Amino acid sequence: MKKSIFSFTLCAVLLALCHSADGQQTAKVFRIGLLSPTVRSGFEPLWQGLRDLGYVEGKNLMIESRFAQGNLDNIPAFAAELVRLNIDIIVAIGGPSVQAAKNATETIPIVMTNAGDPIEQGFIASLARPGGNITGLSSLTHDLAGKRLELLKETLPKLSRVAALWHPDTIGSTLNWKETQLAGRELGLQLQSLEVRSREDLDQAFRAAVKERTQALVVLRSPIVAIQRMHIAELAIKNRLPAIYDDRAYVEAGGLMSYGTNQGDLYRRTAVYVDKILRGAKPADLPVEQPKRFEFVINLKTAKQIRLAIPPNVLARADRVIK
Repeated sequence: MKKSIFSFTLCAVLLALCHSADGQQTAKVFRIGLLSPTVRSGFEPLWQGLRDLGYVEGKNLMIESRFAQGNLDNIPAFAAELVRLNIDIIVAIGGPSVQAAKNATETIPIVMTNAGDPIEQGFIASLARPGGNITGLSSLTHDLAGKRLELLKETLPKLSRVAALWHPDTIGSTLNWKETQLAGRELGLQLQSLEVRSREDLDQAFRAAVKERTQALVVLRSPIVAIQRMHIAELAIKNRLPAIYDDRAYVEAGGLMSYGTNQGDLYRRTAVYVDKILRGAKPADLPVEQPKRFEFVINLKTAKQIRLAIPPNVLARADRVIK
């Protein structure tokens, strides 16, 4: 009798183990494609956000990343490659990546982030009902152009001439430049356009700014510019040109100050969109969100290097000060 009970128990245990093994073999492993026009750094808030939601790389998640290193010509091929891999979802960083992903597929869900104004760029029909296979977060970078110029003017009360460093070959950057021009006119500032398409253009752009006796610099978002942020910060210091950027990464690289969307918050919220879609939600039904958190960062070490005294009222408004 005891032998019979033992045999029954053993069979039950083996059967349970078999079911467990079958469950592990059939557990869904989601494949995410990350498409970025710049480099692989800065995405930890996205990965942490996914971990917080229960996704573990190598267990129930596989990540295929493609980084263009600032070469926008490579992005369409990377997007097509991700589509061929038959992934479950594409996370597209920035306007050029969203456009390339949109051109590559009409069926694979695309979660965008840091893409400026997605309506103006033709990615979605509306924020409330995006339609199609694209949703995510709008960074609305160009809407903040006026705020950056205001901060420059408060820092430099006698400011009258500002140079804008931008890349003219992307829709998002062009929209940003137009918004900057409008804000400049309202503030009574004369703007100088410094168009750059490569690292080689930067030195010439700064020479042009110095020649025109420009008093300050605003750097507009684009992948071409972002990939050179350390070099831009160095040139601004070398020419003692106060500059404001849209991302604190520039300030951490030596730039003077930045005002823009909190990137960490943006990427954490991107993870929520990914989770909803992987659980069955359709991109067309998920409203596109706008930024909720912004940050103003000042680098006092850089201010000292260019011999600029930051007014106390400006310093008091900073969310973070690098000393």
